[in-house]
Amino acid sequence: MDAAAENVRTDAPFVERGSRSAGRSSPVKLLSVNHPTTSSRTSASRFMDSSSSSSAAAAATWTAEDWRHLLERLVPAVRWLRTYDVRNYLKVDLIAGITVGTMLVPQAMSYARLAGLHPIYGLYSGFIPIFVYALFGSSRQLAIGPVALVSLLISNGLTPMVDLTKEGADIEYTQLAILLALMVGVLECLMGILRLGWLIRFISHSVISGFTSASAIIIAFSQAKNFLGYSVTRSSKIIPLVESIYAGCSQFKWQPFVMGSVVLAVLLIMKHVGKTYKHLKYFRAAGPITAVFFSTIFVKLLRPSSISVVGNIPQGLPGLSLDYRFEAASRLLPTAALITGVAILESVGIAKALAAKNGYELDSNQELFGLGVANIFGSAFSAYPSTGSFSRSAVMNETGAKTGLAGLVMGLVLCSALQFLTPLFSDIPQCALAAIVISAVVGLVDYDEAIFLWSVDKKDFLLWLAASIFTLFLGIEIGVLIGVGLSLAFVIYESANPHMAVLGRLPGTTVYRNVIQYPDAYIYHGMIILRIDSPIYFANINFIKDRLREFELQAGVSSKRGHDTGRLHFLIIEMSPVTYIDSTGIHAIKEIYQEYKARNIQIALCNPNHKVMVTLARAGIPQLIGESWYFVRVHDAVQVCTSLLQSDMYDEGSNIAENRRRGRSFEPWIKYERDQHSPNVMNVQSPWRQEPVQSDSERISLLNASESV
Repeated sequence: MDAAAENVRTDAPFVERGSRSAGRSSPVKLLSVNHPTTSSRTSASRFMDSSSSSSAAAAATWTAEDWRHLLERLVPAVRWLRTYDVRNYLKVDLIAGITVGTMLVPQAMSYARLAGLHPIYGLYSGFIPIFVYALFGSSRQLAIGPVALVSLLISNGLTPMVDLTKEGADIEYTQLAILLALMVGVLECLMGILRLGWLIRFISHSVISGFTSASAIIIAFSQAKNFLGYSVTRSSKIIPLVESIYAGCSQFKWQPFVMGSVVLAVLLIMKHVGKTYKHLKYFRAAGPITAVFFSTIFVKLLRPSSISVVGNIPQGLPGLSLDYRFEAASRLLPTAALITGVAILESVGIAKALAAKNGYELDSNQELFGLGVANIFGSAFSAYPSTGSFSRSAVMNETGAKTGLAGLVMGLVLCSALQFLTPLFSDIPQCALAAIVISAVVGLVDYDEAIFLWSVDKKDFLLWLAASIFTLFLGIEIGVLIGVGLSLAFVIYESANPHMAVLGRLPGTTVYRNVIQYPDAYIYHGMIILRIDSPIYFANINFIKDRLREFELQAGVSSKRGHDTGRLHFLIIEMSPVTYIDSTGIHAIKEIYQEYKARNIQIALCNPNHKVMVTLARAGIPQLIGESWYFVRVHDAVQVCTSLLQSDMYDEGSNIAENRRRGRSFEPWIKYERDQHSPNVMNVQSPWRQEPVQSDSERISLLNASESV
């Protein structure tokens, strides 16, 4: 082998030739690279062993600062309590907490009715969980408590399990709802501790939007009974609801319909005014309490018999109760898992958006743990599952909440309502509570998102449409399962059919890009430059092989530069986007190499990352392909291949590896580099080059694998 090639040492295998001016070259710069070796694993294991042996000693020498960081991680409230700015934060936190707490009182009772529970349990669910979350939750603006979607899921999950016509059914129903809170809390804590929040990423935003929109429609129809004045079938499917509403038309009462419509109009107007005019932002939060206040006064004064009211609400704070019906836990597990998933999607999504808007970091797993602890403690005080609310969190943020103190103030508002105000709630009209629910879910029907998806991505629009239709007509559980299944199917399809591109050289540069995106890019005869934009593993390897054959067939048709060699000589694979390769991918590379070797085609690999390089080295791929066929840049590989193709020493009939062993691989390349010192090298001297080479930075790099690999 040429002496110049011998100078490339294994401890510094990347050779970079600096930029040159006319007739002058700069010194060669050696770039040091750590190669994977058989001793690497041993060194790493020794390091881990030493780390493990010293962990006990390190724990014993922890400083007060270390313990403080640990406490802040376990109880995030310590962080904002320690740095609380009374002058700047206290006023806005008090205003935000009182505003949202006032908003929560009527909403909590409304959502409890939607869940099929007595209104007092909605107030309980907005009491203890709020205090606990303020301590263990990581979001400073998230307002947790009862929400419409979780309430609907509870009603839908518990109704088939309890015979509501028998005596004591209400007590059994309530006990199961409280047990659900415990189970949801445990699941959320486990997901937080095991750091499993990433599982929710597999559900696409379009599926979530479609599911939420359909659920909002079902919620609105389920409240029709309080508007129309007669009973409507409990169902999570739209057709039974519509049939039940139509069947009871003869029992229609206009009084609750008129009052409910007026209350709904007031709520929607106040919400619109609060969102449109920033100086009137408190109108949005004041809507529910205003509607309840005036409708209650109307009922107290006129006493209309056709308008049903809430009735007696127990006064006082909830007591501690650990009387759970664990024998029903197995039957509740699917509903608990579904509520957990929906709660995580709502809460973590809102919390992340608010954290980004307010400029602080949020740990999703800590958020899950905080929600779980809140639900576990809440279940001990007769609460049903709580989670983050879209509407209340938005108001909390708009009113300027800075820390978790706003949540504590909100909890104090609920505490005051339970202790002193429940006697005043007995005459609240049911139609007013129904109007509060409907006004809250109207904004969840995300038709704007459907229009956006149609214009941007038809695939995502189909996901949105499928999730909506299946949820509406087959029920919430089936809708969620199908939506998640479709999301996973698209993820698997994209993973099993990765994007691959043939690269060409942009004129006047050493940059190689997709020839479809850049049709003027140079493509060379006798070689294919291929980029694989995904990990290489068992699910996509057959697709990659098929695409290789397709690209090989097209190579001769589309080539623009160089001598027409009549066939393919080199396959250059750009591996920088490949983040991972498994054993199946290794076997496939060996098969591809053997297949191409039999046809006198050489494979070159460019810029694999360290993790991929370690895997390749352990499998012996560098020795199989040839250590000199690893390159830092695609351009380096192209220069080697073009110099070999134009060299008189290259024997068309012999194997490339044999040429390399006989010293033929590098000599023409080095001769070619010497020739480039002339400032005016054009395609006359080098017909495979169609532009002056002086426009290149002219870096030559070779990767020789370590002898110890």
